[in-house]
Amino acid sequence: MATALRHNLKFLCLGLAVVICLVATIEVSAAAPGKPNLIVIMADDLGFECLEVNGGTSYKTPRLNQMAAEGMRFTHCYAQPICTPSRVQLMTGMYNQRNYVRFGLLEPHQTTFAQVLQRAGYRTMIAGKWQLEGGLKGPNHFGFDEYCLWQLTRRPSRYPNPGLEVNGEEKDYPEKYGPDIVSDAICEFIRDNQKDPFLVYYPMILPHWPFEPTPDSPAWDPKSPGESNSQKHPEFFVDMVAYTDKMVGKILDQVDACGLSEQTFILFTGDNGTATSVTSMLGDRPFRGGKGSPTDAGMHVPMIARWPGKIGAGKETDRLVDFTDIFPTLLDLAGVVQKPRQDLQLDGLSMAPTLLETGGLERAYIYCWYARDGGETGVEFVQDHDYKLYRDGRVFNIAEDPLEKTPLQEPWSDAAATSLKTLKPALEKYDNTRVMLNDPAAKNKQKTPRKNPKTKSAE
Repeated sequence: MATALRHNLKFLCLGLAVVICLVATIEVSAAAPGKPNLIVIMADDLGFECLEVNGGTSYKTPRLNQMAAEGMRFTHCYAQPICTPSRVQLMTGMYNQRNYVRFGLLEPHQTTFAQVLQRAGYRTMIAGKWQLEGGLKGPNHFGFDEYCLWQLTRRPSRYPNPGLEVNGEEKDYPEKYGPDIVSDAICEFIRDNQKDPFLVYYPMILPHWPFEPTPDSPAWDPKSPGESNSQKHPEFFVDMVAYTDKMVGKILDQVDACGLSEQTFILFTGDNGTATSVTSMLGDRPFRGGKGSPTDAGMHVPMIARWPGKIGAGKETDRLVDFTDIFPTLLDLAGVVQKPRQDLQLDGLSMAPTLLETGGLERAYIYCWYARDGGETGVEFVQDHDYKLYRDGRVFNIAEDPLEKTPLQEPWSDAAATSLKTLKPALEKYDNTRVMLNDPAAKNKQKTPRKNPKTKSAE
């Protein structure tokens, strides 16, 4: 394994108060000339264990292997345990206790990285899965010039014979495959915007259930109406991971074909752990997916960054990263000027110093507040590389017990005691920081009905 990148100056983040002091807020100005293109790819339900470069042995991921060989792999990236909480955290750069309302909603008054970059002169696109309440404020409101999305205001099939929404128009694609249509739209956007800096946010449809054959599967049927939203047939997950990898390669190839490789930063990650119906091999041991669980199985996700000429090839870092860090990283790389603004205070810390190996701040821990359906209280903890402290006082050695089967008991080991000297005051800084925002759809549910009311919520 390559030597981990560790900077001497550590980010001794002691909670929300310190984060607000250290992390700049945003005042948009035109970004510097020569600003890079930015592409963020987020697979749906793809845990850390699914990639070969992370030690997974159940799936073939040659294009992601290639991306890691050409860039930097993060070994300690953490999302939220499930879809919407991760999407809200990634897009707003804030922990869920500050702005999460409920599953399936991005509160309309939140500011996204797309809005900030759009105001800084970027052309912006989102393609893939929305799941953020299309009946209220859609992609244009949140800063995207163009979109090609599934689950915006309707939920037909996402895989064979898909139904999508493209720039305000509902479109159905008989005998086509949803991920192909979405990735085609991204490639077209890249070709059309070669002369201008662009942002592409690609929250992938794959490899979320329903588990179905792909066009590369022997069992592929282009006339299939698509399965219901269930976890039947996990045997097709292998093919779906392979197609996920293929779609990533398709984007890489389009960037390269346009001669934009050295002008384009590409980040790949996953929104949460793998589905619980899927058991994979991590090295020589079975690893059951833990989506929905606040353990490593539910939150530890892959992360790979590529930017030839800027990010060294074959690099690896054990820097602690969570999804709040993506927003400030994009702004940092884009050269967007950051000055105090009271209405937008990010919790994240830019990864740019690590990516570019310039030295700088790193986290001593990450924080998590999680409640799938919102509400006043949630699962809450802080963790470093080795230890995890919950709000209820439980402590785990996550390096040795990643599934958190056995809480530690006092007296603490020297190593645990050392970690807790940082983790305890860190968690205290988040006391009483939950912000309850109004649900804008609560009084208007009749105005935003589901078009497929028998279809269960897609997570």
